Amino acid sequence: MNKIFFFSLFTIFSLLQKINSQGDTITTSQFVKDGETIVSSDGTFELGFFSPHNTSTNRYVGIWYKRISAFTPVWVANRQIPVKGISGILKIVKPGYLVLINVTNDTIWSTNSSRTAKNPVAQLLDTGNLVVRDVDYHDPDPDNFLWQSFDYPSDTLLASMKLGINLVTGLERYLSSWKSYDDPAPGDYTYHCDPTGYPQDLMRKGPNVVYRAGPWNGLRWSGAPNMENNSITSFGLVMNNQEIYYKYELVNKSVVSTFRLRPYGNAMRMIWVEKKEGWINYHSADADHCETYKLCGAYGTCTIFSDPVCRCLDKFIPKHPDDWNRADWSSGCVRNRPLNCTLDGFIKYSGVKLPDTRNSWFDETMTLDECKVVCSRNCSCMGYTNLDIRNGGSGCLLWIGELVDIRQMSESGQDIYIRMAASEISTNDGSNRKKRVILAIALPLLVATVLLVIGVCLILRKRKKRSETVLIKEGRLDDNNNKDNNIQSHHEYFELPLFDLSTIKKAANNFSLQNKIGAGGFGKVYKGVLDGGQEVAVKRLSVTSRQGNDEFKNEVICIAELQHRNLVKLLGCCVQEEEKILVYEYMPNKSLDLFVFDQKRSTLLDWPKRFNIINGIARGVRYLHEDSRLRIIHRDLKASNVLLDIEMNPKISDFGMARSFGGNETGSNTSRVVGTYGYMSPEYAVDGIFSVKSDVFSFGVLILEIVSGKKNRRFIHPDHNRNLIGHAWMLHREGRSSEIVDPILVESCYTFELQRSIHVGLLCVQQSPEDRPKMSSVVQMLTNEGILLQPKPPGFFTERNIDNATGYSCSSHTPCSVNDVTITLLDAR
Repeated sequence: MNKIFFFSLFTIFSLLQKINSQGDTITTSQFVKDGETIVSSDGTFELGFFSPHNTSTNRYVGIWYKRISAFTPVWVANRQIPVKGISGILKIVKPGYLVLINVTNDTIWSTNSSRTAKNPVAQLLDTGNLVVRDVDYHDPDPDNFLWQSFDYPSDTLLASMKLGINLVTGLERYLSSWKSYDDPAPGDYTYHCDPTGYPQDLMRKGPNVVYRAGPWNGLRWSGAPNMENNSITSFGLVMNNQEIYYKYELVNKSVVSTFRLRPYGNAMRMIWVEKKEGWINYHSADADHCETYKLCGAYGTCTIFSDPVCRCLDKFIPKHPDDWNRADWSSGCVRNRPLNCTLDGFIKYSGVKLPDTRNSWFDETMTLDECKVVCSRNCSCMGYTNLDIRNGGSGCLLWIGELVDIRQMSESGQDIYIRMAASEISTNDGSNRKKRVILAIALPLLVATVLLVIGVCLILRKRKKRSETVLIKEGRLDDNNNKDNNIQSHHEYFELPLFDLSTIKKAANNFSLQNKIGAGGFGKVYKGVLDGGQEVAVKRLSVTSRQGNDEFKNEVICIAELQHRNLVKLLGCCVQEEEKILVYEYMPNKSLDLFVFDQKRSTLLDWPKRFNIINGIARGVRYLHEDSRLRIIHRDLKASNVLLDIEMNPKISDFGMARSFGGNETGSNTSRVVGTYGYMSPEYAVDGIFSVKSDVFSFGVLILEIVSGKKNRRFIHPDHNRNLIGHAWMLHREGRSSEIVDPILVESCYTFELQRSIHVGLLCVQQSPEDRPKMSSVVQMLTNEGILLQPKPPGFFTERNIDNATGYSCSSHTPCSVNDVTITLLDAR
């Protein structure tokens, strides 16, 4: 018994000694080779060599979380110069430098310091900060470190890390994205605590601001309501004569929380959830379209659930109305009446994200009334508010020059007082009574005049059959004249610009063959140029079209109600002389299928462009399913219905077959299946059951097609008769997913994104709709690095007859019968 006891005790002691020998320190006599690591004393962080997603022989020195299952680097030393192979050594040398050398003893990377140390060591602290210090001069004050990694962040902001500038030394600490998920070199995006004017967090792409969290108001950033003190995290801004910086602290030390800047501009605060073994995003800088910097221009305000999303503030009008009619809001708004400095007043606007503060001035001691006085005396001051909203408000923040990047907040918005002409502001009761008397006299005359004008307009409209707008009656549309039992019609009127047929004919050169740019089940599409020079796409319903009045009306209703950067913009329509025409914004690169399936043009789509297209489509479909006022199921999502603008950004088009739902509805069934084989989900094609998960299936097919450059339906392989879905599934099961990748992408350094995209695509095309993820989850999976579930077998992947690739005895031009469901196929390029 004693022998067993002493043997067990010796075993435990040996294990503890082995664990402790790993240590958290590098000394002049102890270095770290590739394959070895050091670990912070509490076991949270680990430092060593790694290859991003194990994709290459490029080796980097980095720090990552040790306690979580997902490998998540938080800092990289040699971001721009990798070590080739496993020959790297990280060591500390006198007089106090941390150096990384390769097999030939060349220095790949090193730290610097203005001070020397007699006995230098490098230590990985429990915060994740790698520091160089002098053992003989041990001082916990970080200012006395010879060097620290927290001064040179990569793409991750950890708790206790400073994001900002040292006003004495000029050192700025900011985040820079990786170049790609496989390359940690600095990418296009950077994230700063900008000290210009009053400090605010903002993100840049190159030199240009693309996102702004707003100024600090004592509780949170004005435009980031989710990032405020809670039971897990505390946030704060520090300003003094030496430093200006933002940081956060973990209140609950057991929680793993981080803020990361992704390669494509997604800045996200995430929490690790152990039960799900994944990162959960609870704040994103790319949450919706209104996050786009200066989207609505000066004095414009963005409201995500309005249509359009941009509107002028009250008492303001569009500076260039024609641009606003084309959904180009960048020119912003101007006041109804010009200012007169000495007579101006201020109007209060509530519930907003405060404007850009880079041209601002502030005083922490002033009251709001004192702030108003200072602003009114400065003719260039356009607005003011409280600097700190805690305890009823205090301090003064005022803006010099135009106010830009305002959005209406659903909650946690703030008040701002904007300079306005005196004539726009009510003064006293006496003047109000006088105005009421004048109004009482003038109103009857005004009403009579308006009625007369309306009567004349109606007569002219009837005679000329023309108008500036058309009222469309919205109704829930489906097949067979709305005979499906689950339809609950609702009605609403809204305006849509109506074009004269003569204007359309002139723009499209009388629908000449030279102007034709496409054709489909609806009819032909022509390029047009309006009188003002705007290029448009003219979609003309043909007399023999298989899509009739319902589809035309359905498309108008759906797309006129939608506003998203990844949906094509409907500019108007024409319903004159038996013509049914839709007018869209013109997409110079036409449709996705013309690129991705073309041997020559596909070379123009490198992986970053393809990944941007995949993400854009995903965000567009997520908007249709979850964020739009109408819940939309597209029902015909395919490569030819994804258009590309001048910068190759995707825009979903063709809503003739779309269905809208209200409340918590997510699907329905129909006796007439419409769509394109190769993209239709099994439950829809066979049983006529469609839902948001039908679109998810179609999106999964699109991912696989974009990655491979092959069509699902017409895919042919010499070794089997499976379609593209089946081929991708079998390769995935065998661990050979890379074999499906388009050959022009094989040499790409974006292996992780390619593999992950294929994996997400297979999750989307699973046989059972319940197994397929929601589009919001798809967007998260594409942009995060969390662990993915293993996909179950997909639908439509078994062996088929190549002579009849649809699996049914019907052609693309004739209906066929499958389980008593009538199927009408649309032409697919």
